[in-house]
Amino acid sequence: MEEMKISEFKATCLAVLARVGRTGKPILVTRFGKPVAQVGPPPTRAGHGWLGVLRDQGTILGDLIEPASSPDDWEVLRDGPGIGRDPADP
Repeated sequence: MEEMKISEFKATCLAVLARVGRTGKPILVTRFGKPVAQVGPPPTRAGHGWLGVLRDQGTILGDLIEPASSPDDWEVLRDGPGIGRDPADP
């Protein structure tokens, strides 16, 4: 990362900002050899985020309301004792 004295930055501030915006490379501003600020490009805008990224990419196949499998396939729905049932209950 490029370093620049604060006095040099003050004298060429607009040119430095234009260069950072053009190149995207940050510049470290120092005073008496110690960092006091970092001038960098603004963060890139990612649009609206991830919502809607896969819009129009999927296809609906079949009925959305109908269960994917028969109720007979579910052990818990069959007659007889099961999890959470009292064997003494008819």
